Amino acid sequence: MTTSARLKIAEDTGRSRWDRARLRLIVPVGVIAAVAIGCLLYAVMTSARRANEVSLTREQQLVQEEIVARGVRVLREVESVASTAGATQAISVKHDRQWIERHLGNWLEAFFDHDLVLVVDGSNQVEYARSRISGDAGVIDLPTGLSPVLDLLRGRLSVLPSRSMPVPAAKDLRGSGHSVALIEEFLDRPAIVAAVSVGSDSDLAHGNDSAPIVVSVKYIDDHILRDIGSRLQLPGLRIIDNPARAAGQQVTALTDAQGVAIARFAWQPMRPGGQIAGILLPFVAIAIAGFALLAGLVLRHIRHTGETISAGETQLRHLALHDPVCGLPNRIYFGERLETVIAEVRRGGPSAAVFYIDLDHFKDVNDTLGHHVGDELILNVTQRLSHVMRGDDLVARLGGDEFAVITSCASDSYSLQAIAGRIISAVCAPYAINGHNIIIGASIGIAVIDRRAGDAADILRYADMALYRAKNEGRNRACIYDAAMDADLSQRKLLEGDLLHAIRNDGLSAAYQPIVNASGDTMVAVEALARWTHPTAGVISPAVFIPIAEHSGLIVELGEWMLRRACLEGRNWPNLTVAVNVSPLQFRRSDFVDLVERILKETEFDANRLELELTESTLLGNLETAELSMLRLKAIGVRFALDDFGTGYSSLLYLRRFPFDKLKIDSSFVLSIETAPDAAAIVHAVVSLGRGLGMRVTAEGVENAEQHLFLRAAGVHSMQGYRFGRPGPAADITARLASPDDYRVGSPDQEVALAS
Repeated sequence: MTTSARLKIAEDTGRSRWDRARLRLIVPVGVIAAVAIGCLLYAVMTSARRANEVSLTREQQLVQEEIVARGVRVLREVESVASTAGATQAISVKHDRQWIERHLGNWLEAFFDHDLVLVVDGSNQVEYARSRISGDAGVIDLPTGLSPVLDLLRGRLSVLPSRSMPVPAAKDLRGSGHSVALIEEFLDRPAIVAAVSVGSDSDLAHGNDSAPIVVSVKYIDDHILRDIGSRLQLPGLRIIDNPARAAGQQVTALTDAQGVAIARFAWQPMRPGGQIAGILLPFVAIAIAGFALLAGLVLRHIRHTGETISAGETQLRHLALHDPVCGLPNRIYFGERLETVIAEVRRGGPSAAVFYIDLDHFKDVNDTLGHHVGDELILNVTQRLSHVMRGDDLVARLGGDEFAVITSCASDSYSLQAIAGRIISAVCAPYAINGHNIIIGASIGIAVIDRRAGDAADILRYADMALYRAKNEGRNRACIYDAAMDADLSQRKLLEGDLLHAIRNDGLSAAYQPIVNASGDTMVAVEALARWTHPTAGVISPAVFIPIAEHSGLIVELGEWMLRRACLEGRNWPNLTVAVNVSPLQFRRSDFVDLVERILKETEFDANRLELELTESTLLGNLETAELSMLRLKAIGVRFALDDFGTGYSSLLYLRRFPFDKLKIDSSFVLSIETAPDAAAIVHAVVSLGRGLGMRVTAEGVENAEQHLFLRAAGVHSMQGYRFGRPGPAADITARLASPDDYRVGSPDQEVALAS
C-alpha cells in the first residue's frame, strides 16, 4: 500500500465519527430547505427558458434582415458606379476598357471588397471580368450562376430558380427596373449577386433587353459574418453545412420561395435567461445562507473538534501529494489521478489525454541566475498553466522542469494540438523576474487515453516518447504519440551510436556553400556544413542527425570536429572567410574559447578569416558569459555573425551589447519578398539596421535573379543560395577559385557549374 493510500484511510476514519452525528441533524432540515429551494429554482428556470426562446427568435430575424440589408448595400454600391454618365459613355459608347478597369473593376474590388465584377453586352457576352480571388482581369465565359439575375433584369424571367431570393425579399419580380440583386448559391457558395443596366434614361426607356449590364458578386464569407456578428453581438456567427455540427448553438437559414435553404448560419446565442437567473439568484443565496447559518450553529462545536483532529492529517496528506515549491500535485498524486481517469474512460467516460511538458532552457536559468530565480520561474509557469487550463483539469509538477496535465478532451489531432498551442503560447511569453527578462520554451508530448489504454505507466511512457520526438523536431512544439514512435526511438538510438562512431572515426564530411558579393561576381566567403553518408543507410540528412546530436549532447563533439575540418580545408583558400555554425550547447561550455584557440593553433588557420555563426537562442539567459567569450575571441581576430536574424525575438539588446560583425537574413524572408510586402519591408529594415550599427548584412536562400536584384538594390553586402552555388566538397571551392569566370552569374556555363 502506498503512503498516500494509508493517509487517505486514516483521514476517512477520523472523519467518519463526526460525519454520522452531523448527518442526523442536517437531514430533516435539509429536506425542508431543499423542497423550498427546488420550487424557487423551477420558477427561475421556467422564466429563463421562456426568455431564451424569445431571444433566439429575435436573433434569427435580425440575422436574416442583416443579410438582406447587405444585399441592398451591394446593389447600391454597384449602382453608384454603373448608373453614372461616365459609365454610360465608357461602357455603352466608347467601350473604354481602361476606364472600366480603373473606375469599375478596381473601384468595386478595392473599396467595397466585391469578389467578381463583370460587364456583359446585350447578348450576355462577357466583355470584361475581374476576380478578386484570382486577381485576373480579362474576358471569360459567363458563369452559369449569373444567368438568373441577367434574365430577371432583362424581363425574361418571372419565377426564380431554386435556392435564390430577391433583395429585398418582398421585391416584385415583374418590376425590377434597371437594377436587381439576388441572394443565391453561386459556385457552391452563398453570395449576393447584383446587376445594373448601363445607359441613359432614353436608352433604357424601353427596357433592359439589349442594354449592357454590370454584374457584381460578393460572397457571404467569414469577413461579412464577423462584421454582422459584431454589430448584432452574436459571437461565432458563421456558415455551416450541417446543422447537426452546431451543437449548443443557434441555427437559422435563408430560404427561397419554396422553403429550400440557400445558406445556413450558426452562432452562440445570447440567452438572456441567465440574466433573469442572476436577478433571482440572490434570493436563492439568502435561502441557502439561512440554512447554512442554522446548520453552522448546531454543528459548530462538533466541527471544531473534527477539524482540529483532521487538520494535521490534511496537512500531512497535502505535503505527501503536492510539490513544496509551487504547491501543484506531485508525481504520486498525478499517478493516482491518472489511474482513476483511465478507469473512468474504460467504463465509457469521455476520452482524455496526458500532456507531458518539459521546459526548454530552464537549466540555463538555474545555472546562470541561481536557484532562487529558478524557483520563482517555476511559480510563474504554474500560474500560467493553471490559468490556461480548465478548472477540472489536473496540472501537476513531476519534478525539475517537468509538468504534466490531465484533461478530458476530444482525441483528434486538431483538438489536441489546439490545447498544446495554448500551453506553449502561455509558457513561452517572456518573464520579468528580479529585474531579469527571461525567455524559455516548452516541448510537449501527448498521449491519448481511450478505452484501449493501458495502465498509468504505459500512458506516461507514451507521453515521454512523444516529448522526445517534440524535442528532436526543434522544441517549442507538441507531438502526439503513435505506435511508430517505438520503432522510431529504437532507430534514433541506433543512429545516435553510429553518429558517435562516425564523429570519432572521421566518418563525416564537410560541404561548403559559396557566399558572394552583392553583384554575385566574386566569392568572398564559404559556409561550412556537416554531411554524413552512413555505410548502410546511405546519405543521412542534416535535418535528421543534427537534432539527434543536439538531444544526445553529441553536438559538442560534432561542432569541434566541424570547426577543425573547416580550418584545415580553409587554409587552401587564403582570400576567403570560412563561416562555421556553433550550437548553443557548444558555445556555453566553459572551455569553448580555449577550444577555438587550440584548433586555430593546431591548424595554423588565420583567426581573421574565421567567422562563427550564432543564433539568438545561444544568448538566452547567458548574457554575461556569452559577452565575455565573444570579446576574448574578438581580441584574436575571430568574427561573429548573428544567424537567422528576424525569426526569433530579434532583440536589439543583442545587437547593441554583443560584438557582432554581420547579420544574416533568414531564407524564409528572401523566399517571400516577391509575394509578401511585409517580408520585403523586413529585409529593408534589417539592412538599414545593420548598416546603422556598422555591421555587414548577408542574405541566405537566394534562388533567382529577381531576388538577387531586389537584395542588391536593398543594400545587402553579400548573398548565398542556389543561384550562386550549392554546398559541395572542398574541391569544388578550389576549382571555383581557379576558374572564377565559369561560375560568374550570367555566364554561359553558370547553370552547369553551379548545379554540379
